[in-house]
Amino acid sequence: MGLKIQNVKDAAFREYGRVLEGYDFAELLDILTKTTEAPDHVIYVASDANLEATAAAKELQSNCYGGLPIEIGYCNGTNTLLNCLEYHKDSEINIAADDAVLLVARLQDAASGSIDSSKVEAFLVEKGTAVELYATTMHYAPCSAKNGQSFRVAIVLPRGTNGPKPEIVSKNSEDDRLFALNKWLIAHKDTSEAKQGAVVGITGENIDISELI
Repeated sequence: MGLKIQNVKDAAFREYGRVLEGYDFAELLDILTKTTEAPDHVIYVASDANLEATAAAKELQSNCYGGLPIEIGYCNGTNTLLNCLEYHKDSEINIAADDAVLLVARLQDAASGSIDSSKVEAFLVEKGTAVELYATTMHYAPCSAKNGQSFRVAIVLPRGTNGPKPEIVSKNSEDDRLFALNKWLIAHKDTSEAKQGAVVGITGENIDISELI
């Protein structure tokens, strides 16, 4: 069976994460929509002061992260490709201002350091929905829900994540995949990230969901 787009509300998503309930994200999403661009490519901003000043930001820090300092930024644009898979040593929260598709895989399936793209699953995150991606969920930039349609997705992570890579002496193969602060990444060979020195660890095709949307 080929790749199909499921919904984050489906039971199949439970091993990757959960839909966040009980929060009011109206203010945060209004700011995201009105103050950030969504170009014909993908942009990522790790920390946005306007988003971090919302009531929802304070609740996410105290409730979802148990008081740990967090950053709220965004990943916006237009995209249909997998390209890479990354993970953090903590959950990541995605809050969708527009319909978007997440491509995810289990970190356990990349235990050898590589993963075939056939292990990747696709899930629609509907506008206004927030999801927590568990630390064992590999992911990367969201995809468009319709061809040519842009998306805006707020990204919540512990403060400092995706900052400059720390200087380390590699102890094992996972250390080789450290790409930025609290960001371990593997790339498909046909990507700019691979050209930048990212470990090539995705085999098979570089998934393109354009024919599914």
